[in-house]
Amino acid sequence: RTRVAPAVPRLSDTPDAMADQATAEMANMKVAEEDPEAAAKKAAKKAAKAAEAAAKKAKLEAKKAKLAEMEAAKKAKEAAGGGDGGKKKKEKKGGVDEEDLAALKAAQAVPKGEYKDPAVVPMAKAYDPKNVEAAWYDWWEKEGYFKPTMGTSKPKFVIVIPPPNVTGALHIGHALTNSIQDTIVRWRRMSGYEALWVPGTDHAGIATQTVVEKKLQREEGITRHDLGREKFLERVFEWKEQYGGKIFNQLKRLGSSLDWSRERFTMDEMLSKAVKEAFVRMHADGLVYRDNRLVNWCCRLKTAISDIEVDYVDLEGSKEMSVPGQDGKVEFGSIWSFAYPIEGGGEIVVATTRPETMLGDTAVAVHPDDARYKDVQGKHVIHPFNGRKIPIICDAELVDMSFGTGAVKITPAHDPNDFQTGKRHNLEFINMLTEEGMINDEGGDRFKGMKRFAARPAVIAALDELGLYRGKADNPMRLGLCSRSKDVIEPMLKPQWWVACDKMAAEACDAARSKELEILPNFMEPTWFRWLENIRDWCISRQLWWGHRIPVWYVHESQAALDAARSGTGKGSSPTYVVARDEAEATAKAKAAHGEHVVLYQEEDVLDTWFSSGLWPFSTLGWPNEEAADLAKFFPTQVMETGHDILFFWVARMVMMSYGMTGKLPFHTVFLHGLVRDEKGRKMSKSLGNVVDPLNVIDEQGCDALRFTLATGTAAGQDLNLNMDRLASNRNFTNKIWNSGKFVLYSLEGMSDAERVELVDAAAAVPASLATLPLAERWIVSRLHAVVDHVTSAHDRYDFGEAGRAAYSFFYDDFADWFIEGAKSRLYGDDPAAAKTTKAVSLYVLDNTLRVLHPFVPYVTEEVWRSLPHRGDSIMNQSWPRLDAERDAGAVGAFETVQGIVRSIRNARAEYAVEPAKRIPAFVVISDAALMEEVAAELAMVGGLARLDAEASRVCAAAPADAVETPGDFVQTVVSDGVEVYLPLSGIVDPAKELARLGKQAGKLEKEAEGLAGRLKSPKFVEKAPAEVVEKSKKELAELEEQLASVRSRMSQMEALAAK
Repeated sequence: RTRVAPAVPRLSDTPDAMADQATAEMANMKVAEEDPEAAAKKAAKKAAKAAEAAAKKAKLEAKKAKLAEMEAAKKAKEAAGGGDGGKKKKEKKGGVDEEDLAALKAAQAVPKGEYKDPAVVPMAKAYDPKNVEAAWYDWWEKEGYFKPTMGTSKPKFVIVIPPPNVTGALHIGHALTNSIQDTIVRWRRMSGYEALWVPGTDHAGIATQTVVEKKLQREEGITRHDLGREKFLERVFEWKEQYGGKIFNQLKRLGSSLDWSRERFTMDEMLSKAVKEAFVRMHADGLVYRDNRLVNWCCRLKTAISDIEVDYVDLEGSKEMSVPGQDGKVEFGSIWSFAYPIEGGGEIVVATTRPETMLGDTAVAVHPDDARYKDVQGKHVIHPFNGRKIPIICDAELVDMSFGTGAVKITPAHDPNDFQTGKRHNLEFINMLTEEGMINDEGGDRFKGMKRFAARPAVIAALDELGLYRGKADNPMRLGLCSRSKDVIEPMLKPQWWVACDKMAAEACDAARSKELEILPNFMEPTWFRWLENIRDWCISRQLWWGHRIPVWYVHESQAALDAARSGTGKGSSPTYVVARDEAEATAKAKAAHGEHVVLYQEEDVLDTWFSSGLWPFSTLGWPNEEAADLAKFFPTQVMETGHDILFFWVARMVMMSYGMTGKLPFHTVFLHGLVRDEKGRKMSKSLGNVVDPLNVIDEQGCDALRFTLATGTAAGQDLNLNMDRLASNRNFTNKIWNSGKFVLYSLEGMSDAERVELVDAAAAVPASLATLPLAERWIVSRLHAVVDHVTSAHDRYDFGEAGRAAYSFFYDDFADWFIEGAKSRLYGDDPAAAKTTKAVSLYVLDNTLRVLHPFVPYVTEEVWRSLPHRGDSIMNQSWPRLDAERDAGAVGAFETVQGIVRSIRNARAEYAVEPAKRIPAFVVISDAALMEEVAAELAMVGGLARLDAEASRVCAAAPADAVETPGDFVQTVVSDGVEVYLPLSGIVDPAKELARLGKQAGKLEKEAEGLAGRLKSPKFVEKAPAEVVEKSKKELAELEEQLASVRSRMSQMEALAAK
């Protein structure tokens, strides 16, 4: 469909004024469908065209005359003192333009999902993001533009969103991720791909359970245990339905073209089925197993967490720190020494960074070759608080004879190294802490019930009382903290479920080495290998209620046996269990293997959130249903775009689990962006007060400006320092797009619907007619085609910064600042045919540039594109501009010469302080005949850009005779080899005024030079000042003297000119 618009002319009294007004005022366009009978009537319309044009011209002249008459009357009134034009202008400047306000109200009044018709909601005079960004998203979604079409032969492009937490609100990191992803998806969609971007949220086990528990305590004064598991989960789902969709609405504000019909949630029915299936299969394949091992225990959250959920703080020595849930500060970074009495006499001194753990010691280790301890090897020490006999063992693997006393206390249930030592020597494993981090029965009456870090000084004091304390020293260390609660991690012995990672990790490494999986930027590859090659098995048990309950049923001989297993701190486990997809399958398996009498109880723990997230690329598409249409068509996906900070949290696990479950990579490319920091490079945090709310930025600068800033602001893997000045600059860029669109629209006023349809066809034919176009038009079309190729190549490399910069530079510099400004001479000149050609080229270039920019700035490009004559419903559905399109290298070179000429004249005008409105003569001398002919044809355009007196200016093969005879009367500049510009001084300056100006300038320079010269003549300054300061002063003096000589030369020139 072709959208056209009848003209609503706005006239001014001169062509120049019309041109200037065109860049500042709106053009009202009523978009209508082309009459189906238009083609049949086309011949008749052409026949009447000449008469219609004449009538329009007469009407135009009449309106111009009327406008001039009104303007003259207004000026006469003001001259007589009865006008208030200046006052009105001032009020208008300070207030809101009524037309702009009306446009905003009309935009906001568009019913949800309805088309924002430019006939009803015209382009406002001033660019307002609130106006521009209103209504489009709902319309795009309603029209189904975000959905792929099934059954087409188009290549597919699929990307899944990194699922934000269901508890989340849009932060600047989300804004960066989604700006980049939407840029990718929109570009692929326009490039002919069947594009799918899958949305969804993560159930965020710990975060969500914490939020709801706090809400229950705050509003009802109850805990989850008061409700019970089933009732509590009902409350969590209620909370999720009420608040969980908040971030989706925020993503829509960002313009994210997600297919909302495929919205997923990690705990919806389809994905929950996938989680159970994955667990069952992995257990059957030996990849999931149960073991009693040390875990990273968070006492604050009362759950285990994985290795990569532990943050580390490096301490150089003793330091007191606040720890959540503890009374007062706790000392870390120290090592305390104490003595164990040896049975039969003597003592052995050990050292520890955690004195409280000595309550769980079950051995003291020494090196077998350490002569100091030869006599005590195999003996026992006596625990000073409970009398327990503790063996002295030999262990060459653990003990370093040169460190400390060469004797090491062993606490197998609370230290990873000690755990391995305990396994090697078959030691007793004594847990001395409760899940809450309190000392348990192993502390005896003196320490039982104490918080672990309160027990630390208490144990030291008790040892001191017994004469066993030997002091402390600084000890550099790494302290592990829970990434969620910031509590100090406690190694704790727990029976948990684990994933064996070595085989899947090896496959993930092989994929990266073979380049089957490409990791961008490439410098992240060594990190990928280093982590996966040293991976440890993954603890997937979490002691929560909210999440995927582990599909394991423990088998008990009777109800009494189950009751006993659940008593105290028991959780109903047993050595015998079955793994199944549901209770019915578990019951059948258990009875078949263990008899009809058995009683089953499901594992109380839930799976680590990252387990379900690891299945995300294929579970969202229907796995494990191999016949699911989406799985068959869209898996594997193509790209995973996310932050480098979750490369191992998530990306590695997706690759490993996809290999384990589907035998395929989940995607072939991983693109990692950096973190968003403040303009000083600091990490954003509430404590620093530098957190940027993307929604506030959208309100202030517009969504397009924010998206463009984020998507183009950094290279792959590099952090982005968010600069508010750059945001404002990109807001100005969207304004430039707006004003350029209005200029082109204004140039079309007065055209009929049929003429606009013809213009669309003429614009489409521009590339084929490139050779016949004028120089400026050949240049801008060639530049456009080159930029399209450059931007496309950058997109292919995921170099969004370069793609955005290239598009920005072309639009701002080439199209807006050069072509549009130069086009005014043809658009408002005396040659209708030339004007028509320029209109067609302007429409072609603007249309294609809007397409190139659309993935970055979807709203303003849609609004401007929909207001132009066009075919199609939305710019989203338009094809990406054609690659390798026609170019004219000669025209590019010739126009660069024109630009050089204009710049040289502008520089001369600035140097001689020529008034901006003054038109001056110029002689452009070009030795190459063909180039001279090209430039001569563009003299009117050069005159417009450089403010030349067209009648007195020339393009010629040789310098004018006067310039040869009296060169001092001309300003001569060399543009390039064979191209020079001569400007008669008499035409650009008033010698008397220029002499006065130069005299003042010379006086100022003389004063500065004299002061600096005097300082350099002073022996005191030269001898006492630092050498670099003296050298700098000499350099400054030389520069001042050079400037002064130039000014004096100009003064001599002006004196000679004044004497004539």
